[in-house]
Amino acid sequence: MFKRIDHIELVTAQPERAIAFYTGVLGFRVRSRDTVPGGLQLVYLDLGGTTVELITYSETTPAPRAEGEHLGYRMMALEVDDLQQALAELKAKGIEPTWGPKHRPSYARAEIRDPDGNSIELRQWVKH
Repeated sequence: MFKRIDHIELVTAQPERAIAFYTGVLGFRVRSRDTVPGGLQLVYLDLGGTTVELITYSETTPAPRAEGEHLGYRMMALEVDDLQQALAELKAKGIEPTWGPKHRPSYARAEIRDPDGNSIELRQWVKH
């Protein structure tokens, strides 16, 4: 059901500074950028198949941010082959999504929480 850690999310207030650090110091490359409706800015950085997703809230991003949102580590994301199947198997184990599922052109995602309340995203990439 679960394939690998898909990405780690970091919330930043200064995306260009973070991009400069991850690319210039650590050797990541910018894989892609995306703007989610409402102004949320996403930058996907890649290092040998490991992805860091930089998240920046703009002044126009609808409030409020998720409860407990702060600068720094946000969540781990696990890649799944089939999001609906993964959610069904988790439901059979008593785990309900805390958010989603949401579908975008290139992916589908949902979130669950571990016993300590840490968010874990489930991500299915859409193959084109």
